[in-house]
Amino acid sequence: MKEQPCQGERRLCGESIFKTGKAMTDPNKMIINLALFGMTQSGKSSAGNILLGSIDFHSIFAPCSVTTCCSLGRSCHLHSFMRRAGREVALQVQVLDTPGYPHSRLSNEHVKREVKEALAHHFGQEGLNLALLVLRADVPFCGKEVTYPVQMIQELLGHAWMNYTAILFTHAEKIEEAGLNEDKYLHEASDSLITLLNSIKHKYVFHYKKGKSLYEQRMKILERIMEFIKENGYQVLTFK
Repeated sequence: MKEQPCQGERRLCGESIFKTGKAMTDPNKMIINLALFGMTQSGKSSAGNILLGSIDFHSIFAPCSVTTCCSLGRSCHLHSFMRRAGREVALQVQVLDTPGYPHSRLSNEHVKREVKEALAHHFGQEGLNLALLVLRADVPFCGKEVTYPVQMIQELLGHAWMNYTAILFTHAEKIEEAGLNEDKYLHEASDSLITLLNSIKHKYVFHYKKGKSLYEQRMKILERIMEFIKENGYQVLTFK
């Protein structure tokens, strides 16, 4: 998998590979649509930048919510990312960044309305491949507020939300610093997190910042995401 220079195509809108949920209009190119959900300071925007391979989303540490509106980013084409039916396929990633939920300045209803409208605008016809629930690995998944983003995903994606949701754990390097591995971490996780993982059929990926180049971080996450999308039959969730 070799990443090619952008050559000015990051901001060009590519045609979706999906028309009816599975068919590809271009067998040599695949576009996947992702949406990020999570609490304030969970690392959504930073994770979005990793997925895109560029700095599209504003991401800083702050004692309050930073993202106040939805924003769509498009990546360069990753040429020869995978092979399908004997062909080399280039991958382009479209990522929708969303405000933290709950938000420090915006009401819950405002955020839900903003996200609902953005999903319909950007993915209404092309469809959403996967919603990524961004969770900090160094923060226990417990209490009432941590479930709010899950509830919003359930409300916006409907009854099929489990098939189109995966967890992206950020700050995963903290796991290693604590002397744990991923299996041990999940074994000691809260009952609430275990229940959630069971609901989404254990679709999760850990994002490690330390010890890996940005390219390696990106490739590992994208390869895992493509496994989830393939397991779901390359289907998409459309919005009205």
